[in-house]
Amino acid sequence: MRYEKFIEEYLAKGLLKKQKSDFGTVEKLIFRSEKDLKTAKANLKIDEGIAYTVAYLAMLRAGRAFMLLKGFRPADGYQHKTVVDFMAQCLGEEYKSIAERFDRMRRKRNIFTYEIDISISCTEAGGALDTATKFVNLIKEIMKRDSPQGNFKF
Repeated sequence: MRYEKFIEEYLAKGLLKKQKSDFGTVEKLIFRSEKDLKTAKANLKIDEGIAYTVAYLAMLRAGRAFMLLKGFRPADGYQHKTVVDFMAQCLGEEYKSIAERFDRMRRKRNIFTYEIDISISCTEAGGALDTATKFVNLIKEIMKRDSPQGNFKF
């Protein structure tokens, strides 16, 4: 699906809202996602599930920063899914595997948060942290390249 059609469809469904871009808020979200990555790393040996969840949150915040930079925010309802879908659409085929991993992490984080009988291994949490780190760095690189006027400090 083309980007324009995706935006039109998600706006019509009420999943996206237009939002004025704000470089300061974008930067704060990226700084928070970087802090989330450090927090996830620090928790790897303490609580794998929390490390996994916080790694996912780093991706979510970076995705929201990217959306805001593009002039959108997720609306009520399926906010996490909307961020994942938006990122998959924007990143395209070149980064399809990382977008798919983001979606798998979203689903697993949801199960971990709301159900009791799930465990996350240290290996799985470490993989999530690696994916999140790559994702956040990719988003930072794209944002700096596509919006140099932002003079981002990250």
